[in-house]
Parts: sequence; C-alpha cells; structure tokens
Amino acid sequence: MKKLLFIASVLFVGFSSCTGPAGYDGLDGAPGPAGQDGGLVYASAIELIVDFTPANDFTHVEAYGFDVYPADVPLVYIKWEEDTEGTFIWRPLNQTAYLDQGILTYEYDFTQGDFSVFLGGNIADFSTLDGAYLNDQLFRVVVVPAEFLETARLKSKSYEDITAAFGIEEKDFIKRDVTL
Repeated sequence: MKKLLFIASVLFVGFSSCTGPAGYDGLDGAPGPAGQDGGLVYASAIELIVDFTPANDFTHVEAYGFDVYPADVPLVYIKWEEDTEGTFIWRPLNQTAYLDQGILTYEYDFTQGDFSVFLGGNIADFSTLDGAYLNDQLFRVVVVPAEFLETARLKSKSYEDITAAFGIEEKDFIKRDVTL
C-alpha cells in the first residue's frame, strides 16, 4: 500500500510539472470602426415646470420629443422639498399630501407618445388650494427600458438610484418651462 501511494505521488508531481506548447501568438486582428460616444445611451430625461390651473383642468400633457419604444417606461419624480443645504428632495409619483381641505395626490400616466401629470384626491375644488401646491411644480421624467428595470440590480426606483444607474447628470435633462 505504501509503495502504491509513493508511485501515485511521484506520478502526480511528474504530471503537474509538465507544460504544453506555447500556442499561437494571440495578435489581434485589424481594429474595428470607432464606437459611438458615451452619454445617455439607454435612458432619456426631461425636466419641466408646471402650473396646475382651472384652464388646463389641473392636468399637463407633454410629448416626449424623442422616440419612446413600447417596452420603455417613464418614471416621474416631483421636487418635494429642499434640505437645509438647498439639495432637492425628489419623490416618485404618485405622491400624496394630506391637507386641511382633504387629500391631494400628484399623479401621472403615459402612452408611447406622451405623458401627463395631474392632480387627484378628494378635494372638491383644486382652485382653493394654496398656490404652493399648484404653481411652479418641478417634475423630472426619466424614460428607461422596461427590460433594464427587470434585470438591473437596483436598490429601488428612487430618483438617485435611477440617475446613478444610467449616469444621468444635471446637464442631461431636457429643460422645458411650460408655465410660459
């Protein structure tokens, strides 16, 4: 048994010290064409300021202004407040505010051609609300491919996680002021 173990050990050491041929040199072929510059490849982003008025039925409809495919999903965020350092706090829609007059919700819906943001809730007359709830409401819309949302390892669909996942920066937002 000891002799068999000795022979097996010698064979193991002998085979493990063997090397094979070096192989081909591995030189690459000719370089391919230059690729597309980086930036927003997968997501598009819009920023808009909206006034909710009786004239627009407390609703704003906006065309994207770029191609949106059937599998794309717009995620809409509202600037809810600012912290003490002036940093905007973004919340995903639908958002609810509990007021003396009742419940106010900021909501949205979308199609492949446009999206809308509108007021909802149980308030009988939105025009009785303080202007802070109606005027100069800042929204950001990020249109992302649905398959990305299904496969990405996102902590959440928060504004910070989505913009970080796509590398979206302040300069990437298409700014629209629709209050004019």
